[in-house]
Amino acid sequence: MAAIPIASESREAAVHAPPILTFIVADVMTFGLFFVFFMIGRRDHVALFDRSAALLNADFGMLNTLILVTSSWLVVIAVHAARRGDRRSVRAFLALAFVVGGGFALTKVVEYGDKVSHGITLLTNDFFMFYFVLTGVHFLHFLIGMGVLAMLWVKAGEEAVDGPLLGWIEAGGLYWHMVDLLWIVLFPMLYLMGRR
Repeated sequence: MAAIPIASESREAAVHAPPILTFIVADVMTFGLFFVFFMIGRRDHVALFDRSAALLNADFGMLNTLILVTSSWLVVIAVHAARRGDRRSVRAFLALAFVVGGGFALTKVVEYGDKVSHGITLLTNDFFMFYFVLTGVHFLHFLIGMGVLAMLWVKAGEEAVDGPLLGWIEAGGLYWHMVDLLWIVLFPMLYLMGRR
């Protein structure tokens, strides 16, 4: 039986997929360890964690979830457009994903500012130590993702989106979905757990 030839685009995408998948798995496992440490801390101080979580604004957390899910959906549309070779749509949807994603940064800055203005910091208690570390590391991942979206938008204006750039667009999309997925775990864990 003859082997089925692999299209050059598929080969190019495969070159970029394993490194990003390896990074994503390692990153999610690292966050998983943080989540385990958080749950151990919560088990030992349930009342403190519940009182502290009640000081967080769940509406901000839900808004951030909607922002990231919407931005991820826009990236999915951009990836499908890249597979069709539709450069104009790729750039439009990457730009929309970036603008919508920017809302996450705005709400996090407002939220952090509110906590600090009320004297709540990393040193307030164990819950807020986890809150600032987990959301801070996630925010760093978010900023990197925004940089990736911006870089892909620029590159999509310079070269064909269904050539070698396709693998980078798909890898960037996977990274952006990871940022979204991590928040989907952080939101209920920090904002909703223990609420009555």
